[in-house]
Amino acid sequence: MKINVATSLLLICFFLITCSRSDNSENIPIDDDLAGPISRPSSGYGSDGKYTVAKITFPSPTYSGKNVEIFYPSGISKPVPVIFYSHPYGGEESSYNIGLYEFVAKKGYAIVFAPYPTTGVTVDERYNTLWQSFKKAATDYPNIIDTKKVGFMGHSFGGGASFGLAYKGFTDEGWGENGRFIFAMAQWYSYQLTDDMLQNFPSNTKLITEVYDDDTTNDHRMAIDIFKNINIPNAEKDYILIKSATIAGYNYKADHTLPNTQSAYDAYDYYGVYRLLDALIDYSFNGNLAGKNVALGNGSSAQVTMPSYAGQSLPPLVVTDSPVALYPQSKYLFSCNNSTYNPRISHCN
Repeated sequence: MKINVATSLLLICFFLITCSRSDNSENIPIDDDLAGPISRPSSGYGSDGKYTVAKITFPSPTYSGKNVEIFYPSGISKPVPVIFYSHPYGGEESSYNIGLYEFVAKKGYAIVFAPYPTTGVTVDERYNTLWQSFKKAATDYPNIIDTKKVGFMGHSFGGGASFGLAYKGFTDEGWGENGRFIFAMAQWYSYQLTDDMLQNFPSNTKLITEVYDDDTTNDHRMAIDIFKNINIPNAEKDYILIKSATIAGYNYKADHTLPNTQSAYDAYDYYGVYRLLDALIDYSFNGNLAGKNVALGNGSSAQVTMPSYAGQSLPPLVVTDSPVALYPQSKYLFSCNNSTYNPRISHCN
């Protein structure tokens, strides 16, 4: 898809929305570096790991002046499972969501962050930048990255892109033969993804599709389309909705910026994203059924229950295998029936 002037202006608007900072009051309880009254998990899934974070960088194969970054556990003696992460528009610096990358490395896994340009290129060029970066990381750093256990994760543009990129990695490269998953958040449109591809995902792929109730940027119908049409069985995938809440005067936002270390690094990052990711990794790569009960529990108590503070609880996660759109398309900056952007417009209903 070519980018014209009007499209560039819209993407700049999208960038400003994505990077906007929280309007939470500064007079709020703080737990370490988390905003808000609720602390991170002290044990179990979502708790910080024991490893020190190390990082390797190399020049992007296609994006001049930018570096690809690999976060991994320091001191490892053999390669570890890897997540290939695709960021949202405007999130070209790893500092935008550094909490996520460091969480993964602390847990003993590698995660590859690959920047791509927000404007001035086509969607296909962005996809190519992500792919070439992931491929080079896997090829050049076999002492760090174990391609037999692979996850693809992304937010917004990156969430939509994760499916086509995962299919390419899983089928063309054979990555993930001993464990595969996709964790897609607040998806934008998906390109380079046909119905045949959706029907031919490897049988051992697991999936979490996560959307946010107060997102006004990306229509949830894009996420619902892919979730319903991918051939992953219901027992191995869950569609999860997170709702906003106010606890002790602090606004836990479930909007388009979640997760985002820059805007609001709080309990929703840990309980709404990191905890589920941690469990999904354990189930996908190690076959641990306790991990499945948290990540893909089909609405289990262990999956949906959220923490509380002073008698106030964050809303339970809403989990389903049969998602429906809750709001009209007019709510969103990028609606599903946008013929300029959506190559899968026929699947909006």
